[in-house]
Formats: sequence, structure tokens, C-alpha cells
Amino acid sequence: MSGKTRRAALLLWLALPAGADPLAEIVILGEVHDNPHAHLEQAAALETLRPTAVVFEMLTAAQGAKADADRSQIAQAWAASGWQDFDIYAPIFDALGEARIIGAAAPREAVRSVYLEGAAALFGPEAARFGLDQPLPDDQLAARIEVQFAAHCRAMPRDMMGGMVAVQRYRDATFARAALKALETYGPPVAVITGNGHARTDWGIPALIAQAAPEVTTHAIGFVEKQTEMPFDETRLIPPTKREDPCNALTKN
Repeated sequence: MSGKTRRAALLLWLALPAGADPLAEIVILGEVHDNPHAHLEQAAALETLRPTAVVFEMLTAAQGAKADADRSQIAQAWAASGWQDFDIYAPIFDALGEARIIGAAAPREAVRSVYLEGAAALFGPEAARFGLDQPLPDDQLAARIEVQFAAHCRAMPRDMMGGMVAVQRYRDATFARAALKALETYGPPVAVITGNGHARTDWGIPALIAQAAPEVTTHAIGFVEKQTEMPFDETRLIPPTKREDPCNALTKN
């Protein structure tokens, strides 16, 4: 889509009827992955937003293309992704309308290669655009290592967390690039379905979009089970879901 066409699409989108609240060109909808309430809230947001395209963290580009080409193949594409129970995500797909389905998950082999080759090498020529060619500031790196250490139940050596931070940066940049490409191709608004950790505004998808394309507006909503220090443009509390302590499997070993 050319710049002129993109501007025209944006003006058309802004002329929504009363009651439709245009938030930004790219709206990032965070989630707690296993919480059905998060996905119901995301679905409601999509029904209001009426996006041109929805970018999914969970599907690869090939899986997304399969689901987009034939909506009867959505469940099969989801199963191939190895992601969580499709039933709790089904409301999101029911709310898509005419939105295109975009898969943004990096292939597993690429994610594994980040540990050996680094995020910039795997990402390709646009690495500098998304800041992957530069090390993180020391304070941010330390904070992100602690986040990963806690997320892995403090059961793994802290010195392994640097590689996991690199993977997180790679995945955030991959999702941001997919969202920008969808915006350029289909026009606004574009939605992104992703975990809350990727939706945070300080170093997640919104921050990388701001670096790569500062003219693009974003709005990040975190659907969270309790108050959190993670920054979002908007935070919405959802009822917690019952689950076994995820640390049990790691700490008992």
C-alpha cells in the first residue's frame, strides 16, 4: 500500500460511526494465555475495533496463511501450532469478521538458533531498524533477566537468562514487523493477539514499532488477573482462572 493509499485508508477508518472507538493504527491485545476470560475480552475488542487484519503470536506465517485462505482450516492450523486448547481461543476467531489472519510465530528452529547466532543475525537486514543490532542498556538487561528468572520459577541458572532475553527481543521484533507489514498491506486498524509480556509498552511490541516506524500509532491493552507493574496504555482486570502452580514441574526436579 502506498503512502497516499494508506493515508486515505486511515481517513476512512477514522470516519467510523458513533460508538466505535478508534484507538490507534495498531492495537496490541495482551493476554494470560490459559485464561478464557482474556480471550472473551479480546474477542469483544475485535468486534468493536473491526480490524483489517489480526496478527497472531501463536501461528507461523504458513499456518496463518492456511487459516486465512480457508476458514474451515483454522482449528487444524491451530492444532499444528502446538498451542493451547483451541476452544478457549475460538471466540477470537468468531469475532474476526473479514479481518485477514496473519501468523507471526517464528519457527522453532529459528528461535533455537538465536542462542547460537544472536537475534540480529537471525532477523535479517532489518535488524538495525528494530534495534536488534545494539545491546540493551545495562539496567534494562538486568531487569529483563530478573523477569525471565522469575518466569522460570527461579529454578534455572540466572546466567542462562541472557539467551532467553535475546529470544524475547527476537520474537517481539518479529511480531512488530508482521504488524507493520499488515498495516502497510491492509490499512488500519491492525490488531495483535499476544501475551502480556509482549504487549508491554516499555520494551515489547509497542516499543519496537515506535523505534522502527515512529509515525505509526499504537495502543496496548493488558488483560491481567491482578495489578501488575507491566506498563500498558490500558490495563483491564479479568477474573483469574484456576490452574496448577506452573512452577511445580520445575521445582520438584
